[in-house]
Amino acid sequence: MAETEIKNFIRDYLNYLEIEKNRSPKTRENYEHYLREFLEFSKVKAAADITDDVVREFRLALARKDLKKLTQSYYIIALRNFLKYLAKRDVKSLAAEKIELPKAPSRQIEVLEYGDLERLLAAPKGDGMRDLRDRAILETFFSTGLRLAELCSLLRNVDLRRGELSVRGKGDKLRVVFLSDSAKKAIEDYLKKRTDVEEKLFVSLDKSGKVIGKITPRAVQRLVARRAKEAGIPKNVHAHLLRHSFATDLLVNGADIRSVQELLGHSNISTTQIYTHLTNKELKEVHEAFHGRRRKD
Repeated sequence: MAETEIKNFIRDYLNYLEIEKNRSPKTRENYEHYLREFLEFSKVKAAADITDDVVREFRLALARKDLKKLTQSYYIIALRNFLKYLAKRDVKSLAAEKIELPKAPSRQIEVLEYGDLERLLAAPKGDGMRDLRDRAILETFFSTGLRLAELCSLLRNVDLRRGELSVRGKGDKLRVVFLSDSAKKAIEDYLKKRTDVEEKLFVSLDKSGKVIGKITPRAVQRLVARRAKEAGIPKNVHAHLLRHSFATDLLVNGADIRSVQELLGHSNISTTQIYTHLTNKELKEVHEAFHGRRRKD
């Protein structure tokens, strides 16, 4: 009976995530995995059985699996949030505040050097369907900072006159992103070549250049890597690198971090702050130019 109770609580929590918190099915799936792993390890039969000692043993087991700190934190975040849910329902269990998150190392983010970026954007040189599509994709990535899945889900009926796109991102949140003049021109040239009825903005092509359906994230990753190779860029270039470059370009050129947060669709500003270390070069130049000037005279 007690075992059924804890499983019921988990099921109710997962439903709460999906319905009331509007989390994606993928988030629900991940949380279910983390909480089931905890149940299988701990063998707890009721919410009240979740104690400091049980959680400590679980964390030790995760560490001994040689999981990355970031991966370990996903399990603990899921468990903490589940405990918060239990507290909200007045179910007796361990207080979520008693569980500290593991300290994960700061994420290091790569961006393209400006010269590499320009060469990548200019790599598709022809006027065939494939080159026009690839140029439009690359320009759209750099102009908007879209995630890969967001770009693939764009619809064909783009208002190029306004140059704005409504995007539904993570957590089903709606935001507006903007197209540069270069992106608008690239999309316009590409759409003029389209004679198919596919509703998605970006499509997959067969070897002859004929449209065979909507483009997949995997196909976009391949084309970005291929165009980077053509541009002579030695590093591994992936679609998310263009998102990083978009964010860093804005910050380096004076955009405030809150605006960048909105444009990227980050729910938490701490996620956006990972980009600030990339602008430290600019701060160094300011320091060298203005610090201790009297001592140099």
